[in-house]
Amino acid sequence: MANISVWQLLIIAVIVILLFGTKKLSRFGEDLGTSVKGFKRAIEDKSNGKP
Repeated sequence: MANISVWQLLIIAVIVILLFGTKKLSRFGEDLGTSVKGFKRAIEDKSNGKP
Protein backbone atom coordinates (compact mmCIF):
# COMPACT_ATOMS: atom_id res chain seq x y z
CA MET A 1 0.00 0.00 0.00
CA ALA A 2 1.42 3.37 -0.99
CA ASN A 3 2.14 6.02 1.60
CA ILE A 4 0.41 9.31 0.82
CA SER A 5 1.98 12.44 2.22
CA VAL A 6 0.19 15.53 3.48
CA TRP A 7 1.35 17.49 0.43
CA GLN A 8 -0.18 14.96 -1.93
CA LEU A 9 -3.51 15.11 -0.08
CA LEU A 10 -3.40 18.91 -0.18
CA ILE A 11 -2.80 18.94 -3.94
CA ILE A 12 -5.67 16.49 -4.48
CA ALA A 13 -7.97 18.65 -2.32
CA VAL A 14 -7.10 21.78 -4.31
CA ILE A 15 -7.76 20.01 -7.61
CA VAL A 16 -11.13 18.72 -6.37
CA ILE A 17 -12.13 22.20 -5.18
CA LEU A 18 -11.12 23.70 -8.52
CA LEU A 19 -13.07 21.08 -10.46
CA PHE A 20 -16.30 21.10 -8.47
CA GLY A 21 -16.36 24.43 -6.66
CA THR A 22 -17.04 25.08 -3.01
CA LYS A 23 -20.84 25.34 -3.31
CA LYS A 24 -21.22 21.94 -4.91
CA LEU A 25 -18.85 20.37 -2.37
CA SER A 26 -20.72 21.87 0.58
CA ARG A 27 -24.02 20.57 -0.81
CA PHE A 28 -22.44 17.14 -1.26
CA GLY A 29 -21.22 17.17 2.35
CA GLU A 30 -24.64 18.18 3.62
CA ASP A 31 -26.34 15.44 1.62
CA LEU A 32 -23.84 12.88 2.84
CA GLY A 33 -24.40 13.91 6.47
CA THR A 34 -28.18 13.66 6.07
CA SER A 35 -27.83 10.20 4.55
CA VAL A 36 -25.62 8.97 7.38
CA LYS A 37 -28.07 10.29 10.00
CA GLY A 38 -30.96 8.55 8.24
CA PHE A 39 -28.99 5.32 8.06
CA LYS A 40 -28.16 5.47 11.78
CA ARG A 41 -31.83 6.10 12.65
CA ALA A 42 -32.89 3.13 10.54
CA ILE A 43 -30.36 0.88 12.28
CA GLU A 44 -31.53 2.08 15.73
CA ASP A 45 -35.19 1.55 14.82
CA LYS A 46 -34.49 -1.94 13.57
CA SER A 47 -32.50 -2.88 16.68
CA ASN A 48 -35.30 -1.54 18.92
CA GLY A 49 -37.81 -3.79 17.21
CA LYS A 50 -39.65 -1.11 15.28
CA PRO A 51 -40.60 -2.07 11.72
